[in-house]
Amino acid sequence: MTKSGNRPSKAVAFLFQRVKASALLQDNRLLASGTEAPAAPGTMRMVLPRGRMPHASVVLLATAVALFSLVPLGFIGWITYDVGWETVKALVFRSRVGDLLINTILLESITIPLSIALAVTLAWLTERTDVPFARLWAWLAIAPLAVPAFVHSYAWVSLLPGMRGLQSGVFVSVIAYYPFLYLPVAAALRRLDPAIEDAAASLGLNPWRVFFRAVLPQLRFAICGGSLLIALHLLSEYGLFVMIRFDTFATAIVDQFQSSYNSPASNMLGGVLVACCLFLLGLEVLLRGNERYARVGAGSPRPADRRRLGSFVVPAIALHVVLAALTLGVPLVTLGRWLYLGGSEIWRIDVASAFVQTIVLALAGGVLATVAAAPMAWLSVRAPGRLQRLLEACHYYVGSLPGVVVALALVTITVRLVLPLYQTFATLLVAYVMLFLPRAMVGLRTSIAQAPVELERAAMGLGRTPGQAVRQITMRLAAPGAAASVALAALGITNELTATLMLSPNGVDTLATKFWSLTSEIDYVSAAPYAFMMIVLSLPLTLTLYTQSKRTAGQ
Repeated sequence: MTKSGNRPSKAVAFLFQRVKASALLQDNRLLASGTEAPAAPGTMRMVLPRGRMPHASVVLLATAVALFSLVPLGFIGWITYDVGWETVKALVFRSRVGDLLINTILLESITIPLSIALAVTLAWLTERTDVPFARLWAWLAIAPLAVPAFVHSYAWVSLLPGMRGLQSGVFVSVIAYYPFLYLPVAAALRRLDPAIEDAAASLGLNPWRVFFRAVLPQLRFAICGGSLLIALHLLSEYGLFVMIRFDTFATAIVDQFQSSYNSPASNMLGGVLVACCLFLLGLEVLLRGNERYARVGAGSPRPADRRRLGSFVVPAIALHVVLAALTLGVPLVTLGRWLYLGGSEIWRIDVASAFVQTIVLALAGGVLATVAAAPMAWLSVRAPGRLQRLLEACHYYVGSLPGVVVALALVTITVRLVLPLYQTFATLLVAYVMLFLPRAMVGLRTSIAQAPVELERAAMGLGRTPGQAVRQITMRLAAPGAAASVALAALGITNELTATLMLSPNGVDTLATKFWSLTSEIDYVSAAPYAFMMIVLSLPLTLTLYTQSKRTAGQ
């Protein structure tokens, strides 16, 4: 091979040709384990020594990240043991915790059914009916995700200062979080085989009974997944409920932390919150069940016919218009009003400084989260198995924990063990990596799965070490997915509030924390630019989610 042939870009092209010539189209699982598949008659076969794939080192790296992700759970166990059972009983089994638990149950049990009803209705109208401007309504249905939940609350409290309590919390939560249900339900409706509905109709079922008996059961996975996302967000949300003066575990923990740092009371409330998260995860698995809804047979399903709405077209359009006004109109009009009243003076240097600090933290956290997720993403694709599933679960569970719990764990550890790291950039970035590790995993794993494993093996056959093969071939091909993972994690960091409030060093203000400090002072005019910039930075994430949902459905 010539010297120029060693360049990675030419090596990739050369390896593609080598793989085609050698007919190394073998099963991924067999290749990952080092088992050679039989070569086709008359073709060459590249035989590599067993154990050449870098399993051991990748497993060690993935295990290290998984153990790192278990720190919040270990923190809860450690604190429980440290304070003693009597103190735990006194702090957990008290009326205050009971009141917070009742608030949480009421909030979850009212918000989630309303969100399901709204999301399923909107998805059905935009995907299965002849409602005019369906694409526009579909985009407007997910656009509220571009507005952080606490900005929704800020807009409504600015418009109606008397909003407070459970009813207001449910209302703002539904309009802020229902898109998490709409996205998977709409994608599922696009994939459903209409032949099942035709068969149900041929048995004499009317359209309503066809929907409830043939369509709705097939949406169970999507509904359960979206409901779990909303339920976890409701547990972790802080800013939304503080502004409408509705107490939850997250608000109580932050208030307790601000009044007395690292107190046993806040730590025990964090333990109860973790228990609630684990309960919701188990409940979702139970409700999801083991049923499978898949088309078996030759061919592919035909596109579903859109049903005529007839006289219901006007109410359908009115629903979309009213919802867009509530979810987008109110925040944008409110922000526009405050920006107009403030004039150019509110766009002072603090906005630029907070914007720059937000971008720096978001990019650094996104890159670190993606790097930390890379070993597990490679392992889940190249070497699936029981150990891989266990390690992967450790990577994913930490994303379901509220930011306040992760922050509490890091505060306690740094204060008791490594005080110089307390309220430093390093600790804040560690929190971001923990919270957004699952986001980085999703995009990276998909891209690695699309990179042929044969290229890694061919590279090793040409003299590269396993590590070089992964870095120069697979990760180069997975670069677009890695970039998407960085962007998703970075945009999540942009709107993160509780962990940033508790861990950020003195003098560091992100858009979210600066917005929050100003709204706490009832200075809504000065807070408006920070809210506006957060929306601007969140728009790419919303567009990415919408594009991915369409791509998943094959459209």
